[in-house]
Amino acid sequence: MNVTLSVNEVVEMVDMPAWAVALSGLGVLREDEPMSRHTTLAVGGPARWFFRPANRDALMSAMAAVPADIEILPLGRGSNMLVPDGGFNGLVIDLAELNELSVNGCSVSAGAGTRMSRFARQCADQGLSGCEFMATVPGDIGGGVAMNAGCFAQQVSDSLVRIDVVLRSGELEEINAADLQLVYRHATLPAQSLVVAATFTLHPDSPEQIRERMRTMRSRRSATQPLTQPNCGSVFKNPQGDHAARLIEAAGLKGLQIGGARISSQHANFIVNEGEASSADIVDLIHRAQRVVEEEFDIKLEPEVRLVGEWL
Repeated sequence: MNVTLSVNEVVEMVDMPAWAVALSGLGVLREDEPMSRHTTLAVGGPARWFFRPANRDALMSAMAAVPADIEILPLGRGSNMLVPDGGFNGLVIDLAELNELSVNGCSVSAGAGTRMSRFARQCADQGLSGCEFMATVPGDIGGGVAMNAGCFAQQVSDSLVRIDVVLRSGELEEINAADLQLVYRHATLPAQSLVVAATFTLHPDSPEQIRERMRTMRSRRSATQPLTQPNCGSVFKNPQGDHAARLIEAAGLKGLQIGGARISSQHANFIVNEGEASSADIVDLIHRAQRVVEEEFDIKLEPEVRLVGEWL
């Protein structure tokens, strides 16, 4: 098959480093891609390189080709990350195409790019319970595993059995859940590895009862959280025995606005983008909340949202 490239495409390929040329044949590769298009807060400057591998094999080949000094950032739905206004000087890897899902009895396996809400719905259709909370989480399976996502007294570690990761060398490795040291909002993964799939063991239940629990969870979230505005979910982890939202509200910060970012008047552990927010506005609010809560209650709030890249 003959392929004809435009003059501009040829020039771009010549200007690319060899590893980037290799990646362009393994999926979609873009330069200077605005990350505001790929995060639920709708903020963030450009990624120097943005790559969406066509499949797992393409990802493995890509990981082996990328030089060790290029920082890699995995991307699911972008619901738990904050990218600087100046951008990310590395390679963002969008795992959206790794979205396969298979059911074998009570065992369910899903690719890292599978939406958690879709995973929950399909498990409900199969009469499998144990992941209802995922119906309300605005993220993908890979990110959910990496942060041991959870709510409504459920979390990923409750039913996770094993995961597949691609190492920086491009090799595939299977890891049992027991070896991930899963704790509140954290999993210990090999350095610079990417979660590519996860397997869960669930238990049988009535599909209608499962769906009813999911409806109840979604209703509670809609009633208490600012889901109609750009946000990143919970900004801070809950301190042991307390709630970040309670502390922030008690400190008088609910509704505080800096630039285009506001601590939600509906839920104090959410920061919303009012339309023109910058990443710097959001970080300023994070730091303000940490400082005031520590002064008032001697409690240091730990961010749940990940600040990626370089921050001044």
